[in-house]
Amino acid sequence: MKILFAALVLSFSLSTSLLAEKQFATGRVFHDANSNGVYDTGERLLKGVGVSNGRDVVETDRNGRYRVSVTDDTIVFVIKPEGWACPLNENRLPRFHYIHKPNGSPDHFRYPGVAPTGPLPESIDFPLYSQQEPKLFKAVLFADPQPRSQTEVDYVTHDIVEDLVGTDASFGVTLGDITFDGLELFESQNAAIALLGIPWYNIIGNHDVNREAETDELSDETFERVYGPSYYSFDYGRVHFLALDNISWYQDKENNRPSYKNSLGKDQVAFIRNDLARVPRNKLVVLLMHIPIESMEEREGIFRLIERRPYTFSVSGHTHYHEHRFIGEEGGWQGEEPHHHMINVTASGSWWGGIKDERQIPHTTMKDGVPNGYTIVTFDGQRYSIDYKAASLPADRQLHVYAPDEVSQDQLADLKIIANIYNGNEKSKVQLNLSTKGESLGTVSMDQKAGVDPVYQQVYDRETAALAKISDGERWMALPAPRTTAHLWHSSVPADLSAGTYLITVLVELENGSQYTAERVLRVTGSK
Repeated sequence: MKILFAALVLSFSLSTSLLAEKQFATGRVFHDANSNGVYDTGERLLKGVGVSNGRDVVETDRNGRYRVSVTDDTIVFVIKPEGWACPLNENRLPRFHYIHKPNGSPDHFRYPGVAPTGPLPESIDFPLYSQQEPKLFKAVLFADPQPRSQTEVDYVTHDIVEDLVGTDASFGVTLGDITFDGLELFESQNAAIALLGIPWYNIIGNHDVNREAETDELSDETFERVYGPSYYSFDYGRVHFLALDNISWYQDKENNRPSYKNSLGKDQVAFIRNDLARVPRNKLVVLLMHIPIESMEEREGIFRLIERRPYTFSVSGHTHYHEHRFIGEEGGWQGEEPHHHMINVTASGSWWGGIKDERQIPHTTMKDGVPNGYTIVTFDGQRYSIDYKAASLPADRQLHVYAPDEVSQDQLADLKIIANIYNGNEKSKVQLNLSTKGESLGTVSMDQKAGVDPVYQQVYDRETAALAKISDGERWMALPAPRTTAHLWHSSVPADLSAGTYLITVLVELENGSQYTAERVLRVTGSK
């Protein structure tokens, strides 16, 4: 009996000790009417605003106050509601968080993390500013700018940022691989993108981590110092955005090298669940991530959280090709309609590979034949429309057509005309018109068929052969080998064409109603 009583006393003492050690952050969310960044008596306190510790989501009470538990390694952040703006730093990065790391980040990493923050403040307050957020708005999406050096930051600046000066987008997002392991380049690239004058959110990629970190929990210390939490959410207009961290970092002991897998972890999954519990079912939910959702370890668990919602969309980068996927039962999705996931075109294309142009910037065409670039997504309530934009090229550069310069009449039966529709998917309508001397010979539908883009294959073969013949000092970054892509359309031509010169015109109508054309001249000679 005495032993049992002693055990109960010990258990109670331990429980009491643990409760005593538990910390809580408290504070206010308020309308910062005079924009000084601190709460002043009389300023409006905001009720019902979400605040999170990266797992739990609480809401402010009628006095604008919240209370949430923290550890000695917690980022507390506000979930920006519709119609409100967060403060921005000098590089237009949203400041919606407070980092609580009393002892700071480990000091043995190559790139510095967070300096010691000291004791937990008595009140962690979040200022917000009222702004108009229309139902109809645009967002710019970059994937993988991925510069290795300041020279390549300059490529991003001249090839991508200058192309977007004057944009009417409400904000932008970089979908990971902000740099290529050189985290010292964060600030330089941030400063260039800030010239666009719009808020800019960032997703962590596998090349944005502290590679010396032993655990995933410590891998994003430098990212946190510069950008804040590695996952979070916010509302803009009538859309809810979830920014995810699906880079689970670890040290591969067997192969003696650092590595990563596509995983969220328990805390992040809990945050997603708690966050979505506050989002109305009829609201469009957009998931932003680095690695495509189909290979995510918790994919089906996330699908269970969103598939009963009628309006969802997800976007990633990472693969360095552009593709639309509609995920159904075979991919683990159980919703009534397939889930649309877009793998976004990369800003760096093929990692800044290929021969340089007259600006001394590599052409860096991606392995699916698509020029490097970005997308602009137009949101209209529950609907969205996606426009691809090739870097530094006219907006109507949306496809190219393959046909030989010359073919003999006896080769016509085997001839295939191939169109690469950069932003095309299974819902695109593609036709081919054949004409000569201004007279149409007819229009036929083209068939979507996966394959390797023959134009890119020619470029790859030509540049690979050239690289083998030049000295090291004149070499450029090699292009990756071609990959099979789904956004190719094929058509034949009449086998009885007479000798002459013909104009091939490919007409495209994308899912969003945009229409584009591209031409190619074909010369037919007499039978050999």
